[in-house]
Amino acid sequence: MPARGGAQLSRRLGQKKQRLLEAEQHQSPPDGAWTPSPREPSLGLPATPGPQRSIYFSSPQGRPARLGSEFFDQPAVSLARAFLGQVLVRQLDNGTELRGRIVETEAYLGPEDEAAHSRGGRQTPRNRSMFMEPGTLYVYLIYGMYFCMNVSSRGEGACVLLRALEPLGGLETMRQLRSTLRKGAAGRALRDRELCSGPSKLCQALAIDKSFDQRDLAKDKAVWLERGPPGPSEPVVVAAARVGIGHAGEWAHKPLRFYIQGSPWVSVVDRAAEQDVQA
Repeated sequence: MPARGGAQLSRRLGQKKQRLLEAEQHQSPPDGAWTPSPREPSLGLPATPGPQRSIYFSSPQGRPARLGSEFFDQPAVSLARAFLGQVLVRQLDNGTELRGRIVETEAYLGPEDEAAHSRGGRQTPRNRSMFMEPGTLYVYLIYGMYFCMNVSSRGEGACVLLRALEPLGGLETMRQLRSTLRKGAAGRALRDRELCSGPSKLCQALAIDKSFDQRDLAKDKAVWLERGPPGPSEPVVVAAARVGIGHAGEWAHKPLRFYIQGSPWVSVVDRAAEQDVQA
């Protein structure tokens, strides 16, 4: 082939290749698919601002994600502290949602704890939930008429008692439930502060009864836990003695009750313990 003809052919091939490259660069991805840049990980979705939530626990309509099993899988003391500030949600059969921020808890450590229902490692039909997977509800009856709600934690027979909530949503329904279920003081309207300021009050206000025993708080459709919104500052947590366990010897004095200092929704304030925190 003459040198001139070869040069022309080579130039035409080069021009054709350049046109193909330009066409590919201007072509849109098929079906509107997002194509990551070489520096971005190929996640299948564009990056979005703000914290990312697990797809397994995300809620629709931009609502806070419910907390999953991994949240509950920690020792009782750390779980009791971690509960503070989180939001407990109860959905009634008619779709009404009752919501409250947890402000007070108590930790029960299992067989060694003389105040725990699992002391000595004993298992009964009543306390079986305490020995189940972390996040299992343990609901029991006291005084033959009131219920208390606990959540099992990591550790054989260990759990956390939910003692008080700050009501956030559904307050009028809570008031009606409390007025219907409480004993005495009939006819007196309950103040907001009285709705959930105690373990039995909390259960009345949320319509929690024995039927919730052994349910999984990470998966149940009628009751669940959501991460609470961050506050302007980190709340001060008070560690105080638990309430109503005078029979438990030295365990009655151990600082295994935790509450948010200054919260008006706490059931029992311990001034001495608060002074220790300030010191």
